[in-house]
This record gives sequence, C-alpha cells and structure tokens, in this order.
Amino acid sequence: MLKYVGTRFVVFVVSIVVASMVVFGFMAVLPGDPAVVALGVNASPEALAALRAEFGTNRPLLVQYLDWVSGLPTGDFGISYVTRNPIGPIVADRLAVTAWLVLCAMAVAVVTALPLGTWSALRHRKASGLAISFGSQIGIAIPAFVMGIALIYFFAVWLRVLPSGGWVVPIQDPGGFVEHLLLPVLSLGLVQGAILTRYVRSATLDVMREDYIRTARSKGLDGFRIVTRHILRNSSIPVVTVLGLQLTTLLIGAVVIERVFVIPGLGSLLLDSVANRDLLTVQGVVMILVLAALIINFVVDVLYTILDPRLRSS
Repeated sequence: MLKYVGTRFVVFVVSIVVASMVVFGFMAVLPGDPAVVALGVNASPEALAALRAEFGTNRPLLVQYLDWVSGLPTGDFGISYVTRNPIGPIVADRLAVTAWLVLCAMAVAVVTALPLGTWSALRHRKASGLAISFGSQIGIAIPAFVMGIALIYFFAVWLRVLPSGGWVVPIQDPGGFVEHLLLPVLSLGLVQGAILTRYVRSATLDVMREDYIRTARSKGLDGFRIVTRHILRNSSIPVVTVLGLQLTTLLIGAVVIERVFVIPGLGSLLLDSVANRDLLTVQGVVMILVLAALIINFVVDVLYTILDPRLRSS
C-alpha cells in the first residue's frame, strides 16, 4: 500500500510541476502588455519601461517563471498589475469563500444521492424507484445557473424568505451566513446530486447482480446486512471516482454561481481579473484551481487503496 501511495505522490508532484509550466506558458503567450493596460496606449516609452521593470515583465521568461513558481509554496503569487496589492492574501480570502460554497454543495449532493440512488436501485422495478430515476434525469438536464435563477425567483422574489444574493462572513453573523449560503449551495448541490444519484444507482445495480450477493442471500442474510456489508462497500469504489470528478466540476461551476448570487469568491475574482487584464492574478487563480483538481485526484487514488483490498495486496 505504501509503495502504491508513494508512486501516486510522485505522479502528483510531477503533475504540479508540469501544470505550473503549462499555466505560466499559456499566460505568457497571451497578447497584451500589462504596462500598456495599466498606463494606457498614450503612455511614454520611459513610463512603460519603468513600469515593466517594476512588474518584472522585462526579464527573461525563465527567470519570471522561476520567480513565480518559487513563491507558490508560501502563497506569494506576486503583485497585481491593476491594484498593485499582493495577490496571495486576496486569493486566500476568496478561496475560503469558494471552499464554503463547494464543500457544502458537495455535502448536499452526497446526502441526497446516496440514499436516493441506493433506494432507486433496490426498488428499480417499483414505482418509487422509477420516480427517483425519472427525477434524477430531470435534475441532470437543468444547468446549475438555471436552478439558481429558479430558486431566487421562488424563495427570494415570491416567498421572500431568503436573500437573493450577497455574502456574510460566518464569524460576524452565523445566521445571515447560512441564509445567504443556502440558495447557492442548493443550486450546485441539487444538480450534482441528481448526477451522482444516477451513478450510485448504476453501481448498486451492478453489485446486486454479482454472485456473492446471491450467495449472501442463500446463506440467509437479511436485506439490511447485505446492503451495509456488501452492496454499499463494493459500489462505493466507482462512486468515489465520480465524487472526485464532481468536486472538480463544482469548483468550475462555482464560477458561474458566484456571479448569479454576487458572491465574492474565487470565480468572481477570476472573471474580474480577466476583464481587467490582470494576467498575473488570473495566472494565480488558475493555478489554484488546477492544484485543487490534482489534490482531489490524489486523494481519490489513496481512497482506492482503503476501499479496495485488492490494491493493498498487490
């Protein structure tokens, strides 16, 4: 097991290095001069040269890359081309907001999908199972931002029981924090929960057809023990893969949801930086998103060894 985890960790580290090169190289080839964006096209050559020296964009690309990547472990993403403020603290604050949104939405998706997907598989020939399957199909067809707009209209405009957007720091007002977080979390979580329900149902049905399930039934085990001891554990292996993919999808989906609900998260920072041509901030935010996706994949690989004893023995 340790050898397997060590191998995956080496792959994880190499992937981070390659990803940093790709992100930096992509931003370096984009057209546009940050100094010209900051000072305008009518700026004097002397002023442009002085600002390029201040930004460090007049140095060789390799030097710029090494300087940027060496600061990543300490959270130093450089200085914003637009605000002239350090990027690291801004990214950290916005990341905390997005983390609340994504993790709570993932919790809603899991809590919704595991019981519904399992029940739909166990009752796949019954009316209740068919109803859950039909409802999940509808949920898959609805984009998260459409779900968000519908929830805003129903709960904020019509019933007027929840705010339509904004953000409250949890330490300052826990109640207001929950009220403002509820609709965006449901917008992301219900859609992803519908997708996950289909995967849980499919994985559970596959396990139910296995020979060891028939053997367990022939030995006289009741339905509850069969589900808890055999079905849930063995169906969790493919579901974990989907959970990792969905968590990455939630990070990307949060970009749109943060705009819909006016949430100052990482997605809003990314879109604002793109609009302002603040390429160094865009580079830092994209690297954070890529790093999060790589961490999720590494955790999924480690979970495989815990859930599947065949990997530990091999």
